[in-house]
Amino acid sequence: MEAAHLIAFNLTLLAAMASPGPAMLLAIRATLIGGRAHGIATGLGLGTMAAAWTGLALLGLGTLFALFPWAYVAMKIAGALYLMWIAFGMWRDARMPLTAAPGPLPRHRAFLTGISVNLANPKSVIFAASVLIVIFPTGLGAAEKALIVANHLIIEWTAYTLLVLALSTRPARDGYLRLKPLLDRIAAAVLGALGLRLLLDR
Repeated sequence: MEAAHLIAFNLTLLAAMASPGPAMLLAIRATLIGGRAHGIATGLGLGTMAAAWTGLALLGLGTLFALFPWAYVAMKIAGALYLMWIAFGMWRDARMPLTAAPGPLPRHRAFLTGISVNLANPKSVIFAASVLIVIFPTGLGAAEKALIVANHLIIEWTAYTLLVLALSTRPARDGYLRLKPLLDRIAAAVLGALGLRLLLDR
């Protein structure tokens, strides 16, 4: 494995993170509602589970899913229902003033929520396996696999932390408060659509 392989992996990872998805929406909303500490805790949870999927892909979980399709289907259905439940709650509370809304989660629960959202999408391990096959050479050793996972974790944590720091300013929060009903319902619609697609996708 060479440095060029890691660079290509990181560029692919950053491009995937930049596309709107449940992880990005959760990090943004946690920051604007709960503040910097809760946004960072959520991002750390999201990044930890994303790196864990890469680790599992390196250990061959994608192959396991291929051998036992029922396990993949079960995880996919559970993940889809979880995303749709989050979407329902966001839509229901969209018009609720922030001061009347439930308080932000404790930091450890924000971290666990981040893990749960990325855990809810088993397609992540298929994506990770595909990227790994395309970018990295075969026959990777244990140390090289550990380096790939650690690299992924650092990229995820750094990207989410920078996003949170950019969004945790007063202008960003004030802008969110003005547009809260619209933005929450857009986010809920996206999450619900992703959950429905995950549920129906063959």
